[in-house]
Amino acid sequence: MTNYHISFVQKDNSGEELILDTLAIKKAALILRAFNHKLRQQILKLIDTQEKVTVTEIYVKLRIEQSVASQHLAILRKADFVKTEREGKFIYYTVNTERMKDLNKFVGQLLS
Repeated sequence: MTNYHISFVQKDNSGEELILDTLAIKKAALILRAFNHKLRQQILKLIDTQEKVTVTEIYVKLRIEQSVASQHLAILRKADFVKTEREGKFIYYTVNTERMKDLNKFVGQLLS
C-alpha cells in the first residue's frame, strides 16, 4: 500500500485559500479510530485508575487473552495514547495525559 501526500487548495467563500492535507487527515483518522474502540477505552480507563500497569495486570483484570491485550496496547502506543516505562523485567504502561488533552481539544474544535 502506497501512501500519497496530496494537498488540495481551494478558495473558501471569502476568497481565502483553504489547504487540505490528505496525509494529515489520514493520520488524524487513525488516531480517532485508535480511541474509538470499547476495549481500548477500557484499557485506558484501567491504566488511568491504576496509574501504571503491566500487560499482565491488564489482561487478568479485563479477562482477555494476553495477545489481545498486547495488540490493543500496540495500537494505543502507535497513536501515542500510552507511554511505556521499563523497570527491570517489567514494562509499565501509563496514560499520556497530554495526548488525551490534545484529543479532547481537537474533538471540541471539530464539533464547534
